[in-house]
Amino acid sequence: MLRRTLIAFALAAAARPLLAQAATPLPYPQREEVRAFIDAMIDAYGFERGALERVLAEGRYSEAAERLTTPALAPPSSRNWLDYRTRNVDERRIRDGVEFWRANRTQLARAAARFGVPGEIIVAIVGIETLYGRLTGTHRTLDVLLTLAFDYPRRASFYREELAQFLVLCREQRLDPLAQRGSFAGALGLPQFMPGSVRRHAVDFDGDGRVDLGRSVTDAIGSVANFLVAHGWQRDVAVQFAARTEPDVLDVVGRTNVAAYRWQDIAALGVTIDGELAGDTRVMLVELPFETVYGEAIDYRIGTVNFAALLHYNRSTFYATAVAELAAAIRGRYVETRAAARGAAE
Repeated sequence: MLRRTLIAFALAAAARPLLAQAATPLPYPQREEVRAFIDAMIDAYGFERGALERVLAEGRYSEAAERLTTPALAPPSSRNWLDYRTRNVDERRIRDGVEFWRANRTQLARAAARFGVPGEIIVAIVGIETLYGRLTGTHRTLDVLLTLAFDYPRRASFYREELAQFLVLCREQRLDPLAQRGSFAGALGLPQFMPGSVRRHAVDFDGDGRVDLGRSVTDAIGSVANFLVAHGWQRDVAVQFAARTEPDVLDVVGRTNVAAYRWQDIAALGVTIDGELAGDTRVMLVELPFETVYGEAIDYRIGTVNFAALLHYNRSTFYATAVAELAAAIRGRYVETRAAARGAAE
């Protein structure tokens, strides 16, 4: 019911011009669409009106949240996989990933055993998201979500739902909603979960009776693994394979975030991979454009259901590919360092 109400509010807001950011804009609780949101929160979750109004009255418009969330108006050809890879699969993340793995090897092994998600995948996600907890965000979450819910029509319904989930989360965990900080898009903690994902997928993996993705590395590890399993991760399935194909094959199979085709049907179109897959394995064909001195070129991957699971974390195929490649680099370095340590001990 709440979701339908919030979507209706979003459509109504989108039909109206954006409120001008005047010198003295109306406090959020005095705006008609915010008052309707408050009514919906009371009906759906039993909030006390006065308390909710006092919290929302403390919210402030965040120019940074709106600016940073708005997609850059760049042509598709400017997307460059090699640039993205250079930024995310770098020496620092590999080196620090090995240290993160070494420091948390027991928890990572426990997560791998319970959920079937390899430790290096979890390490790579935390590394790309927050540089192993160093960069969890400094934006006040209430301001971000209010701004994107009521001053950003492009995804208003999504952010109104996340604002609702954030307020419920703070009540459930007895958190001060005015003190929470995260990314410019409202993501929280080491794994950068949106509030709704925290409520649905975060787990108390350290057993202390509460979920804390900001300070408990163990909770973050278990929660990342639980999120991936909830979105289709399968134990002992590779994430991706380097592939070779002709560009027009993508016109046949389409660009999708779902592993919808059998590998044998994709292979019949002339696609080859570095490795082996059972014919009935569900896959997708992924393109990774990059720039060369001769113009645009394209790398290809065959992604499995586990690649698709990573796309639920971030819809970018660049992101999913970077996670897989950073994970492989971290595992390789981790194995090397352990072998070197054993050799030195002998």
